Amino acid sequence: LWHSDSSFRPIPAKFSLLSARVVNPKGGNTEFADMRAAYDALDDETKAEVEDLVCEHSLMYSRGSLGFTEYTDDEKAMFKPVLQRLVRTHPVHRRKSLYLSSHAGKIVSMSVPEGRLLLRDLNEHATQAEFVYVHKWKLHDLVMWDNRQTMHR
Repeated sequence: LWHSDSSFRPIPAKFSLLSARVVNPKGGNTEFADMRAAYDALDDETKAEVEDLVCEHSLMYSRGSLGFTEYTDDEKAMFKPVLQRLVRTHPVHRRKSLYLSSHAGKIVSMSVPEGRLLLRDLNEHATQAEFVYVHKWKLHDLVMWDNRQTMHR
């Protein structure tokens, strides 16, 4: 699933890295979607629509979409949904980007169906080939990325 690492935590991951220690001879690529470029490519009407929206991110939501639905009370308490802005501005260069993830299952100001349709449409937009880099792993590769501006799978 396309995601931003730990978006389901109150303070999500800023950066992540992967290092290739063993490489599968077939498959195993990692895809990265540039959420800055995806935001830039939105029309002005959509940018205005999403500017102030807030999403609910939950590990239980993303895992539930894969069929994992049994959680203990402790797990439910530990992974309570958190709120994240849908459009974020980078603190250094001030560039805006979408903040999407498979963990986002609800938009606070919308009905669940309406919010999920918008999230689906935005995810489809953001993961078009023009915004995606596919990393084909070689032994000892090291890839780092900024989760505030990138989704991956």
